[in-house]
Amino acid sequence: MQHIFLVDGYNVIGAWPELSRLKDYDLEAARNTLIEWMAEYQSYTGYRVVVVFDAQYVRSVQRKMIQHKVEVVYTKEDETADEYIERKAIEWKNAKTQIIVATSDYTEQWAIFGQGALRLSSRELLFELQEMTRSTSRKIQQIQEKMPKSKLNLDSETLKQLEMWRRGQK
Repeated sequence: MQHIFLVDGYNVIGAWPELSRLKDYDLEAARNTLIEWMAEYQSYTGYRVVVVFDAQYVRSVQRKMIQHKVEVVYTKEDETADEYIERKAIEWKNAKTQIIVATSDYTEQWAIFGQGALRLSSRELLFELQEMTRSTSRKIQQIQEKMPKSKLNLDSETLKQLEMWRRGQK
């Protein structure tokens, strides 16, 4: 089953303390940081991630781009991220696709529930990312602990061969 994870970009930025502070003086940096974190989330979960930003107050056409393998959408003029997300939840829904929406907008949550999509609040997504980071760090630490210690900068194949010789194996 394919999973598509739609993220209400400004809603999440506003709900996460670190990004909320950052947006107050550098909105672009807050957007880029969110996209980078969603790229990590995508690589961890395997989900297709689409981050949607409102452009309702900006005179422009809809823009789509790929950043760090994450689809980034700026909605067209007079369209909210909620409207875009609802439309895509309907369009992409089928028996082989699970739509998940990250937003803390209560009205949006009910609208996407009606389309058969799952929801994750912005806060729940933050907790998931934090747990993902802790889990990844633990795995890296376990791998590093298993590796032989050496002050020499050797590749893994050379280290493996030296360890075999140390154990008396050929």
